[in-house]
Amino acid sequence: MEKNIAILMADLSGYTALTETHGPATAADLIDRYIRIAKNCLVGDSSIHERRGDEIMFVSDSPEALLATALKLEAKTAYEEYFLQVHGGLHFGKVLKRDNSYFGSTINLVSRIAAKAAPGTFWCSNDFMDSVENKSVCNFLSKGNHTFKNIKEEIRVFELQADRFNSNSIDPVCRMVIVDRQNAIYYPDQAGHYFCSAQCVELYRDNHRHHQTFPDKMEDKRNQIFN
Repeated sequence: MEKNIAILMADLSGYTALTETHGPATAADLIDRYIRIAKNCLVGDSSIHERRGDEIMFVSDSPEALLATALKLEAKTAYEEYFLQVHGGLHFGKVLKRDNSYFGSTINLVSRIAAKAAPGTFWCSNDFMDSVENKSVCNFLSKGNHTFKNIKEEIRVFELQADRFNSNSIDPVCRMVIVDRQNAIYYPDQAGHYFCSAQCVELYRDNHRHHQTFPDKMEDKRNQIFN
């Protein structure tokens, strides 16, 4: 039997980059932290239904409870030192539950919305926003109509905007959040990047050198041809 539920899909931005930079052990430790944080952010009847890789699926009969869960998760991870930014999607619609698994286009849509959300942001469908009775808990910024794979109609989506100020830095190599810059490594290039480790600084330098020297090599080759 189908019923309406609220669903949140949330995953980590830059998880692949972190794994490639710091290795699988660091990535596994970060997933453990992510699960602990997620459990501490549950509000009301919200629960974690399943985890696949770095993606967690939350469900609730109450859109208000799931909205509060999403806002807590967004705020908590935004100020978590040496963590990753989280992005997610929320939707409210009919699903079929069988053997503790959910089926239906609602699952597909919320996953697609989450994939479009920028790092550090949560997007929701118009159906989810309409299902929330108390809309004063956050601002819903319209992101316009979007098309999603295997969804026939365009869907209007909104970004959740809570009242908070975030001036953290993001390591450009492994994508980890840097809250306390005094414990980070500063690299004084034009962008003024902060890094979580010397390893990330070296990888950044190597990549930067490559992009700097590549045009010079092309110019040398051009001179050999025409001189």
